[in-house]
Amino acid sequence: MRTICLYFEIHQIIHLRRYRFFDIGTNHYYYDDYANESSISEVAERSYIPALNTLIGMVKDSGGAFKVALSISGVALEQLEIHAPVVIDLLHQLNDTGCCEFLAEPYSHGLSSLANEECFREEVLRQSDKMKQLFGKTPTVFRNSSLIYSDEIGALVADMGFKGLLTEGAKHILGWKSPHYVYHCNMNPNLKLLLRDVKLSDDISLRFSNSEWSEFPLFADKYISWIDALPQEEQVINIFMELCALGIYQPLSSNILEFLKALPACAKEKGITFSTPTEVISKLNSVSQLDVSYPMSWVDEERDTSCWLGNVMQREAFNKLYSVAERVQLCNDRRIKQDWDYLQASNNFRFMTTKKSNVGMSRGIYESPYDAFTNYMNILGDFIKRVDSLYPVEVDNEELNALLTTIKNQDSEIEELRKELDKHLVLEEKMGVNEEKKAARKSSAKKPSTASKKVTNAEK
Repeated sequence: MRTICLYFEIHQIIHLRRYRFFDIGTNHYYYDDYANESSISEVAERSYIPALNTLIGMVKDSGGAFKVALSISGVALEQLEIHAPVVIDLLHQLNDTGCCEFLAEPYSHGLSSLANEECFREEVLRQSDKMKQLFGKTPTVFRNSSLIYSDEIGALVADMGFKGLLTEGAKHILGWKSPHYVYHCNMNPNLKLLLRDVKLSDDISLRFSNSEWSEFPLFADKYISWIDALPQEEQVINIFMELCALGIYQPLSSNILEFLKALPACAKEKGITFSTPTEVISKLNSVSQLDVSYPMSWVDEERDTSCWLGNVMQREAFNKLYSVAERVQLCNDRRIKQDWDYLQASNNFRFMTTKKSNVGMSRGIYESPYDAFTNYMNILGDFIKRVDSLYPVEVDNEELNALLTTIKNQDSEIEELRKELDKHLVLEEKMGVNEEKKAARKSSAKKPSTASKKVTNAEK
């Protein structure tokens, strides 16, 4: 039976403020609070709240037949908890239906998978713990920032224990192959790959309200008929997009939510179901490995990483940021840790791109990519000074790595000692109970029974 795997991403840009060269060393706050609050409030009002209400209604109206997957970056969760807690409440309601799967992703929605393995592991596990804390279940399927994937990333994700991964069905990778099958990582066959159908996803997220599009207006029955017309052996259709496509990229006035609501009924008529990523990878076998030597993503026509690392400015900023990764890993300063998350976010590098894109992009406060680079490097200069004040540059990476290893070994030893102590405490408690029982038995043995007391009184 053919199934649709529908997934939405939730991420929120952290807006940096205008930061001058003369602010370096004197002002350590980098964010435009007004822009951050107003932007997330607007997205929540125009997109997240109506979209999530619609998804909850679709599950209820379909009797649980409709299913969906979401992932939420850690930085987006922080902003939602502060400025739009109603969205968190709706996510809980969606989770309570039992028809939504929450996926793991990098906490910062950054590019650590391309730079530093330890940073990548740490922030993925941190975001997974946040999902477990909020929704009661540890994610088993992973999606990287902007669906970035390569063979090496796949092997790393598999090593972290994930069973599945979402990525792009890029033509330059697939060639003649179809994205409508399950594939697996060529370096670890235990990691199954679900590939985004580029056309069917972009038909909704990019083209739906475009009156010049040849398929405009698009109705649910027509959309489902395209899926039904696919070869019968193609069993899974992966439709992945940002949640803000519903209400922001495609305004609510375009009836995008009414289109979405009609999909389950139209799909049911054609015998097409909806499944979560975990359901897909548990039911379908992989047909082949996928070979991805160089990282791919879901951004721009090239479907690569050039929108973040395509020019000298971007690579300079990227390399400068991750040059202090080991020192930040050592740090326990909460403010530095939070700044690290926000400065890693991929949009910081996206603003510096000099590429032309067929998708409109707002640079916010920046007049040009050079302006974005200058502002970011000023902030990064101050951030690195703060990190260096804690861990001086004179301490080289080998010493830091040795220190990290020592700390990790100490943590492991402490954990082992704690377990050993717990065992001894349990043993002592059991021994104490046994001693009490023995003492009680001895005491009862010394006391004459009630019957013997009566006999003795009668003799008297």
